[in-house]
Amino acid sequence: MDFPSLLIPGTLASRYKRFFADVLLADGSAVTAHCPNPGSMLGLAVPGSKVWLSRSDSPTRKLAHTLELVEADGALVGVNTLLPNRIVEEALRAGAIPELAGYPSLRREVRYGARSRVDFLLEHPDRPACYLEVKSVTLARRPGLAEFPDSVSARAAGHLEELEAMVSAGARAVALFLTQRTDCAAFSVAADIDPKFSAALARATRGGVEVLCYGCEVGPGGITLTRPIEWKVP
Repeated sequence: MDFPSLLIPGTLASRYKRFFADVLLADGSAVTAHCPNPGSMLGLAVPGSKVWLSRSDSPTRKLAHTLELVEADGALVGVNTLLPNRIVEEALRAGAIPELAGYPSLRREVRYGARSRVDFLLEHPDRPACYLEVKSVTLARRPGLAEFPDSVSARAAGHLEELEAMVSAGARAVALFLTQRTDCAAFSVAADIDPKFSAALARATRGGVEVLCYGCEVGPGGITLTRPIEWKVP
């Protein structure tokens, strides 16, 4: 997935109220950027961090700039949680996820379960439908290990419960953890941050939900799904 234009470098002054970030640009000016990430951004909201912004010329936008990348421990990290589905869709259409290849129909944001929309519904006339939920992973507290979530997420746990219900109904269900940083070769659940999510994932896998973990190449030009990474089961 390519950004429409090269991103603008800057320095993070502060991230606040979840969705706002004050950034100092190279010319000495300061802008307030939209921060499209509802999580805690643990380890990624440190004042003084190098960041990269996109800019929109839309007259309807209140904030022209969007926080896209943060440098942490020498690695670039994609923090825009609106992008993972675009990254995964591009990979699916290119056949870059072998475990999910061979489905001629791909639909996004399809209603399912009691209260959710699945990120992707993959369909084939001769196979059970595949319900695919994508989770954006940005946290790394130990070298080489990505973790999810970075804050308590009852919503994410609910998604797992509904995926498990789809397996019980005869469908296939997959949770794909997409690590948007360049320094991680393995993935694990942050059970100390959200023990309920950890328990929900354990129940879901026992119930037949599949787990896929993939890494990305991240740069000011774009973010691309590249390779599977190891899932370290607690």
